[in-house]
Amino acid sequence: MELFVFAVAGLMVLGGAVGVVVRTHPVHAALSLVLTLFGIAVLFVAQDAQFLAAVEVIVYAGAIVVLFLFVIMLLGIDQAENLHVEPFKIQRPVAIAVGAGLVSLLGLAVIASREHPVPVVTPSQAVTDAALDPHDGNIRALARDVFSDHVLAFELTSVLLVIAVVGTVILARKPRKGESYVTGSAQ
Repeated sequence: MELFVFAVAGLMVLGGAVGVVVRTHPVHAALSLVLTLFGIAVLFVAQDAQFLAAVEVIVYAGAIVVLFLFVIMLLGIDQAENLHVEPFKIQRPVAIAVGAGLVSLLGLAVIASREHPVPVVTPSQAVTDAALDPHDGNIRALARDVFSDHVLAFELTSVLLVIAVVGTVILARKPRKGESYVTGSAQ
C-alpha cells in the first residue's frame, strides 16, 4: 500500500510539474502547479508529517497559487500571448549548455553516491526533542530548524517570490501607444 501511495503521489508531482512547463495557458499552468503541490502534500502525509502537509496545502496551494492567479487575472493575460523578445541571440544556446551541464552533474552525483554510500548520521537535537515530546515537538523542531539553521534560505525564497511577481507584471504589461516593447520607453 505504501508503494502504491508513493507511486500515485509521484505521478501527481511529475505530471503537474510537466504541466507547469508545457502548458501555454497561464491559468492551466497554475492549476498544474496546484496538482504538484497536492502530490507533495500526499508524500508528506505518507511520511507522517501531517503538519507539513497542512502547511503545503494552506500556504502554497492556497495562498501562493491564489496570488499567482490573482496577478494573472489582474493583468489580463489569461490567454497565451506572443512575447517574442530576445535581445541576446546567445541566450538559448547558453541555457541549453547550462541545463545539459546541470543534468550531467546530477547524473555524476547519483553514480558517485552509489559507489560511496553516505554514512549513517546520528539524529540532530531537534529530532531528539521531537521524539521526546509527542505533543508539539515536531512544530518546535521545525520552527527551530527554519528560523535558525535555514533562515537565510527562507528569506531568499520570499525575495524570489516577490521578484517573480514583479517580473510577471513587467513581462505581461502591454506597451502604451508609442512605447517600445523591449525598453518601455517612447520611440
